[in-house]
This record gives sequence, C-alpha cells and structure tokens, in this order.
Amino acid sequence: MSIPTIAFPTHKLIKLGLRLVDTIHYQASPDELVKDTLRLHQGALSDNEALVINTGKFAGRTPKDKFIVKDEITADTINWNDINQPIEEKYFEIILRRATDHLNKLPEIWIRDCYACADPAYRLNIRVVTENPSMNLFAYNMFLRPTEEELDSFEANWHIISVPGLQLNTDECGVAHQNASVVSFKHKMILIAGTGYTGEMKKGIFTILNYILPKEKNVLSMHCSANMGENGDTAIFFGLSGTGKTTLSADPQRKLIGDDEHGWSRAGIFNFEGGCYAKCINLSEDKEPEIYNAIRFGALVENVRFFPQTNHINFDDGSITENTRVSYPLDYISNAIEPSLGNMPSNIFFLTCDAYGILPPISKLTAEQAMYQFISGYTAKVAGTETGITEPKPTFSACFGAPFMPLHPGKYAEMLGKKIKDHDVKVWLINTGWTGGRFGEGKRINLHYTRAMISAALTGKLDRVDYETHGFFGLAMPITCNGVPPEILNPQNTWQDKTAYLSQAKQLASLFINNFKQYEAGVNKEILAAAPVF
Repeated sequence: MSIPTIAFPTHKLIKLGLRLVDTIHYQASPDELVKDTLRLHQGALSDNEALVINTGKFAGRTPKDKFIVKDEITADTINWNDINQPIEEKYFEIILRRATDHLNKLPEIWIRDCYACADPAYRLNIRVVTENPSMNLFAYNMFLRPTEEELDSFEANWHIISVPGLQLNTDECGVAHQNASVVSFKHKMILIAGTGYTGEMKKGIFTILNYILPKEKNVLSMHCSANMGENGDTAIFFGLSGTGKTTLSADPQRKLIGDDEHGWSRAGIFNFEGGCYAKCINLSEDKEPEIYNAIRFGALVENVRFFPQTNHINFDDGSITENTRVSYPLDYISNAIEPSLGNMPSNIFFLTCDAYGILPPISKLTAEQAMYQFISGYTAKVAGTETGITEPKPTFSACFGAPFMPLHPGKYAEMLGKKIKDHDVKVWLINTGWTGGRFGEGKRINLHYTRAMISAALTGKLDRVDYETHGFFGLAMPITCNGVPPEILNPQNTWQDKTAYLSQAKQLASLFINNFKQYEAGVNKEILAAAPVF
C-alpha cells in the first residue's frame, strides 16, 4: 500500500549537511513519482503503464569505481583486494561535501525512509536521498516499506545519497573516474555519484549487510533467491546475475520468498529486500509469465526501447544494453510470501552459466563438493551485467557474489558448510549455460528442461534414480529425469566432436584448479579432494 506524501523533519536534513531545499518530496507514492518523472521529461510510460527510463552512460555496475573507506573499523576486517578497494576517509568527506553542495543547488529532491531485512530481529533502517524521482521509485520498489505508524519514530541506521548528475573531480576526490560508489562504515553512509544505474543502490546495501550480519549477528548473508513449497520446504538458489536466480525462483507452483538477497539465521531464511530486480532481455510471457505480468504501473523498466511509433516495449532489443532491467514490489508476484520469511532450506541449487558446455545440466553434490563449488563460484559473466562485457566470459566469483563480499570468502563458506551438515541439506549444481559445444558452437540449455530437473529434485524424484559420475569433475549425474531427454543429462553425449569435448573439459578443469590455489591454505583436505581430476 502506498504511503501518502507527508512532511519531512527538516532538522534531519541539516545533520546531513543539506540546507532547506525549496521542495522536499518525502515518502512520495509511486503515482506521484511517476508524475514527477514525466513532468521532468526523464521517462515515458509504456502501453501497460510501466515507467520506462534510460539510466544514461552507465547501464550496469562499474566494480572498479566502488570503494570502501579504510579506517579504524575496516582496516583489519575487510578482505582488501581489487574488488574491495580502499579509499581514504578524507576523500569520502570531500565527495560527501560535493554531493550535498550539488543537492543544495537543486530546486527539489526526493527522500524516502525504508528498511532492509524482513526478519525484525535484523532490520536495518535506511534513508535514501535522491536528486531524481525515478531513483526514489526504485528505492520504493526494492526496499521494504514502513507503515505510517513506524514512520513516526523512524530513525535511520544508514543513509544512501544518490546524485547521478554530479561529476567528480578525480584528483580532488581520489577516484579514477568521474563516477563512484563509496561505502563508509564509520559514517554509515553510501554515496553514489555520476551514475544513474539504480542497481548501485541495492548492491551498496547488500555489501554492508554482507559485512554486518556474518561478523556481528552470526547470520549467513547470501547472494541467492529463495522459494517455498506448499508443505513448507524451502529452496535457495545461488548464482550471479544472468544465471537464472530470478527466473527459476519465480515458480508458480511455489511461494516466492525473494529473488536475490537473503540471510540464513537460526530461525530460517529471510529476504533482505521488498522487491525484485529482474533482467528482461528477451522476456516473454510464455517463458517467464510472473515477471512479464509484473511489468505494469509502478514497475520501473530500464534501458529498453519501444517498437517504432509505439510505446510497446521491445524486450528483444538489446541495443542500449543486454542488461535491461525491471524493478517492482515483491507483491507484484502473485505467489509471493508476506512477510518474506522461509523455513530451514531442504535444497540448495548452485546456478552456473557454463560457457564451455562441459558441466552437466544437473548434478548432485557431496558436502565437500558443495564447499568447493561455493568457494569457486564458477559462471560466465553475461553480456551487459557489467560495463564492457559484450558476450559470456568464464569467470570465478567466490560465494557466487565476490563483488559484494567484504569479508574473506572462507568466512561465508565455513558458515554455509556448517549449516548444510547440521540440517542435512541436499545440494545441486545446475548448469543454465551451454550444451553440445562451447558458447558460439553449442546451444543454451532449454529453460523448460531446467525447470523440470529442479522440480524433480524438489519433489524427491531424483532420490530414486541411478547416477553416473562425470569423468573430470566427479559430479553425480542422474541417468534419467522426468520431462528431460536422457541424452542431455551427460554433457559428453551432446557433443558430436568427442575430442573437442575432452579438450574443453581439460581446459575448464585447469581453470578451476588454478583459481582455487588462492584458497588452498584455508580449507581442509576433504574440500581439496573435491577438485576436478584429469
């Protein structure tokens, strides 16, 4: 339910370094935010009344422009690397001044109070300050929405300040480019400057939760989607963007808990967010009906084009970016759970988009194999998810979310391994990528087959079939699965050129082994024994 516009306590603006702006839009409803966007000529309505915007120069995240302030809190706790990049506190304070100066010059700004974490025990109150209405609509869609009564006593734990119109001076601000996303655990603030890509806001909050929850609350934070069956069985789906987390968790036969970010506590699973941020390239009602039908009034669609002389979205057009996106509240999905909480998981699915065509479409993992695959986090970066990626590229991302994990991967892996063993959870590796050849030669695994395999795993049907072992990765592959041609269950069968298959399999196995060398010192021999073999 939308919350009517109410007065914002302006003394809280002054604490942020903001003077009294002429017009403050506080807790604006989706209807008001859409009207403001149209009034400012910053977007257009599609024929199904979704708001369509262009995010400008950046249509994806720019990981090299993301920084964490290195101070007395973070110096010895962050896993500093080329992803968790440090920045001095003095530069954060300069960027903050530039951001507030920028906002102070504007005739109007938009402020929203919201929160993350559906479990009240871990709730994080967030105040979002944006220079345009569409980014505020994104915050409405993606974060959880307080009631009017809760707003009366709302105190922000963290702030997000988003100023896409601010171009940074690189020398003055200590950054490489005119755009940056900067997190300060001391100031409890996320500054986003020079980029209109809305996903920077959600991933900023995800990053801080990946620090706070495991380190301070003993809660495993996860880059995963989650759903629950009628009998209460919960499943979680790990994977990077483009591997199918949103698509495969939006199952009409199951209740959706959330599509991207969750915590696993002693009580079970809880969603961090209040909405979904789905890829919509090549979207169709036939393949993904829940997502397709969620694109209506209140949804925010990014970087798509209309068919000529119409306002009908052409979802097959990736000329702006392959990373076309839509955000919408969780209740736009007909089978979403509210509040978005789940029981202890019964099944875990690791989703990988294998560009080599070597991994089976489904395989069952031992606990040790699960830890090896989790730490490896193999997939392919899908075109458009990040700036500069134009085709699938093999990569390894620890915990299936390295860009958002400020602690050492071993911390998350240790917590997950303990939970798998304590609760006797079944773990499956799902390849949503290629078969019959590598990218450009083989073909993408049929989504209907992937759904059938996951359904068979969830319903226990794969507990009653025979398995064979993958020759290089030691994975247990089912010989039969209802609704799936048996010849595709073993990837070697789908390659016409068996010599080429063996060559590619050796190459992928080598990539796994070489990548894992950086973690060998911190894992036990059972996990090391789960590595591929020649």
